[in-house]
Amino acid sequence: MDKVSGRLTVFFEEPFWVGVFERISEGKLSVCKVTFGAEPRDYEVYDFVLKNYCQLRFSPAVAADVKETARNPKRIQREVRKQVQNTGIGTKSQQALKLQQEQLKTERKTLSREQREAERQRQFELKQQKRKEKHRGR
Repeated sequence: MDKVSGRLTVFFEEPFWVGVFERISEGKLSVCKVTFGAEPRDYEVYDFVLKNYCQLRFSPAVAADVKETARNPKRIQREVRKQVQNTGIGTKSQQALKLQQEQLKTERKTLSREQREAERQRQFELKQQKRKEKHRGR
């Protein structure tokens, strides 16, 4: 059975509060970035996770190192304190977010190109129809 782990980091990125969801599944890391706006309270973050987690759009998976060890609770507490003081996102997360951004950009480009071509085709057919009507002698 595969272990799936997740982590949410909330930090201030001028001018908004941002949350980064990291999900490690099958040794692969995928990330999603959410903008909260004003500083979210703990219960607001919890409520957001409960209601919107299934609708989050995670980035494509990136290979990640998975460590399987028993951990000392004091050490965990120390690491959490370090993470809270540390601002920003890990480099793997940044790479995953960048990959997601590039993927969405290409999707938008292809969609807009198709729409543009469809509009040109429609205009062309409209012109052709007008030309035919002129030649009918009406």
